[in-house]
Amino acid sequence: MDTKYVFVTGGVTSSLGKGIISASLAKLLQRRGYRVTIQKFDPYLNVDPGTMNPYEHGECYVTDDGAETDLDLGHYERFLNLPTSQANNVTTGRVYQTVIENEREGKYLGKTVQIIPHVTDEIQRRMKILGNSGEYDIVITELGGTVGDIESLPYVESVRQLKRKLGADDSVVIHLTLIPYLSAAGELKTKPTQHSVQKLLEAGVQPDILVCRTEHKLTTEVRKKISLFCNVNQNAVIESIDVETIYDVPLMMEKEKLDKVVLAKLRMPTSSEANLENWKNFLFKLKHPKNEVNIGLIGKYVELPDAYKSINEAFIHAGAENECKINLSHLSSENITSSNVKERLKDLDGVLVAPGFGDRGIEGKITTIKYLREHKIPFFGICLGMQCAVIEFARNVVGLTKAHSTEMAKTSHPVIDLMDSQKEVSKKGGTMRLGAYKCKLEKGSRSFTAYGKQVISERHRHRYEFNNEYLHDFETNGMMATGINPDNNLVEVVEIPNHPWFVGVQYHPELKSTVDEPHPLFVRFVKAAIENNVKK
Repeated sequence: MDTKYVFVTGGVTSSLGKGIISASLAKLLQRRGYRVTIQKFDPYLNVDPGTMNPYEHGECYVTDDGAETDLDLGHYERFLNLPTSQANNVTTGRVYQTVIENEREGKYLGKTVQIIPHVTDEIQRRMKILGNSGEYDIVITELGGTVGDIESLPYVESVRQLKRKLGADDSVVIHLTLIPYLSAAGELKTKPTQHSVQKLLEAGVQPDILVCRTEHKLTTEVRKKISLFCNVNQNAVIESIDVETIYDVPLMMEKEKLDKVVLAKLRMPTSSEANLENWKNFLFKLKHPKNEVNIGLIGKYVELPDAYKSINEAFIHAGAENECKINLSHLSSENITSSNVKERLKDLDGVLVAPGFGDRGIEGKITTIKYLREHKIPFFGICLGMQCAVIEFARNVVGLTKAHSTEMAKTSHPVIDLMDSQKEVSKKGGTMRLGAYKCKLEKGSRSFTAYGKQVISERHRHRYEFNNEYLHDFETNGMMATGINPDNNLVEVVEIPNHPWFVGVQYHPELKSTVDEPHPLFVRFVKAAIENNVKK
């Protein structure tokens, strides 16, 4: 069977949830037995989000193969429980980079290089890479941005061309729009959706299905009106009403029969029903907790929760696994000092110190960790959070009062230093230690107990590392290196054994946590927070 394609576009406004709708549809199709993947095409000119400030674009999600990608790929993995790759995220910057390289190499045989056909041909080529692999029955392609944006035009045109080549039964366009409710008039308004569909039609693309974001239920009359004016079947007008959690969306889309409508338009069998029992069990535990804990996330991008999206979601997964409600507080490390740290942390049962770059807020993180270590409060450090734990321990236990990271300052005791492989690197984009690397855990350690195995693989995104010249000093004083990369001897995990839970990891465990497989370190950390809460 040839691969089928589903294109998801957005209109009226951004942030309607194209990624969640795409992931929810994919989950339903997957649970019907189809092999599904999702790819994201972003219209910005950056080659990837790797050099973008988190305030600009939220977190940068890293795949096993070291691609720095859009955070929507995190949703894809969390819903499907399948890894993504470089091929799952394409940007205008990457497309243009390829087209220009082709022109420089003479591949266009002297032709004038234009948006059509050269850029649109490259977009279509990339849209079909995963489909051509033979690994998937259905490829869902989410187009970033909003229909009508100048940046989005080449992508919409590429969809128009590709639909003609694929044929009527091999592709479907889903358009996600907003149906606002005007309280003064007391009614839902369909005009924004009508205008958005008109904009799509002007570009030569007729949507097959409309998914309508709304705060109020769509009446039959509203559905009929949308169907009439937007030229779609009434059963293809799908209600997407606001829900308690994003994990409710697959069940909502199942109720609206989105997957059945898509399969019918693709002329694919709908005989087998989607088996969502595991998903429903997860939601039941999430919504019916037996415990409750307060956990703090200490970072410097706390004004934008999407900057720590994967961490937030990993706590949801771990909370459900422990049947525990997690009250997660985002606290700015810039506002924490030695004089107020007790007050800031007094109500917390555990604290995660978040990853990041640069020296802003670094002393607040170090002060926080000192308090957690001394008062036996569960601590979990990720990447820079782990490095801050090393710096704090060096200063206050080992006795190296000037200890620091060379990322932040020149120091006589660089307990965190630039990796050898990074010392000749000058470019910023895509040059860090990226992607999945192996780690060997010390038997009997907390991390080994959590994973239940000795050799693991986790994703990285960093330039600086634990300086092994100081390893003996640390272990003599009680901080143990319990996870080591077997190939280059890089310290991946540090622990303090005589502490209820004190674990720092150089890698990013949050990137591999899914609904079906909550990350074991998050699960154990939440369990430690529950135990700490009980002791109070």
